[in-house]
Amino acid sequence: MTPPRKSIGKKKATISAEVRKRRKAARSASARASIPVTRGPQAPRGLLIENEPMSRHTSWRVGGPARHYFEPADREDLIAFVRGLPAGEPLLWLGLGSNLLVRDGGWPGTAISLHNALDGLVEAGPLEIYAEAGVHCARLAKFAQQRARAGLGFMAGIPGTVGGALAMNAGAWGSETWPQVAAVEVLYVDGRTAWLDAAEFHHAYRHIDAPPGVAGFLGARFLTWPDKDGEHERATREWLALRKATQPVGKPSAGSTFRNPPGDFAARLIESCGLKGHRIGGAEVSVLHSNFILTEEGASAADVEKLIEQIRTVVFERTGVELNTEVRIVGEPE
Repeated sequence: MTPPRKSIGKKKATISAEVRKRRKAARSASARASIPVTRGPQAPRGLLIENEPMSRHTSWRVGGPARHYFEPADREDLIAFVRGLPAGEPLLWLGLGSNLLVRDGGWPGTAISLHNALDGLVEAGPLEIYAEAGVHCARLAKFAQQRARAGLGFMAGIPGTVGGALAMNAGAWGSETWPQVAAVEVLYVDGRTAWLDAAEFHHAYRHIDAPPGVAGFLGARFLTWPDKDGEHERATREWLALRKATQPVGKPSAGSTFRNPPGDFAARLIESCGLKGHRIGGAEVSVLHSNFILTEEGASAADVEKLIEQIRTVVFERTGVELNTEVRIVGEPE
């Protein structure tokens, strides 16, 4: 499989003053992290700092520090950086930080954020679109819509990036990521890259199994079809309006906390157990949508995790249904 022949257009990221300030500090000799390089002498050109709080990079706004945090300058910088990491270095890939809970003790390895890099998006053929891993899902959906392409409208309802959607087979409104994938470009743990057909990955509800040695995704080619008479676009607008009315959009959450069990909905089960509005510390079950947990200033990752476990316990005791988390819980307790 070969990559798209067109050059990938870059959309300039809007970088906050706080990010610029931290980048400047990180590039000073005193702040730059020192990761032993074992497979290459090239120093990273992007942002590389030590003990970066994950609360700054997750949508719940909680979480302890990553031992190292890296924002690559571009694709080549990312590949060189991964190639130079010590063998076995624990990696945590970040996009918008949704669907993720990092415990208060932090991440004992390197966190790599792609949402300010790898943002190329281009038509890759008559009915294919190539998107790099850092592209926001909503941007991909809009890109397809503007070209009268159907098949990716559900991406408008996913609060993350293409890389994250690929990693968990994210979905919304009855559609999922991987059925729309033709091929993916992967980065191996030794820094090699390759194009793999979608058939080489096994995917299920909110889960994928990747071939051995795959560290992460660089991008993907997505399948679309003509949106006749704008029907798909109208449906997407209706879905977004429903999402705004029924979900706590814009508030600190990670999206859906639990997977829907077969034949039922996690939100219905949680609400039936009287847990709407229930809270532990700074974490609260949303009164608008019971499968969302919201955080307030001063909340901890421990508050969120305790609330998750309490919900699971109560729902199981009262209904016999065991809820499984959709969010990833990683890192060390404080």
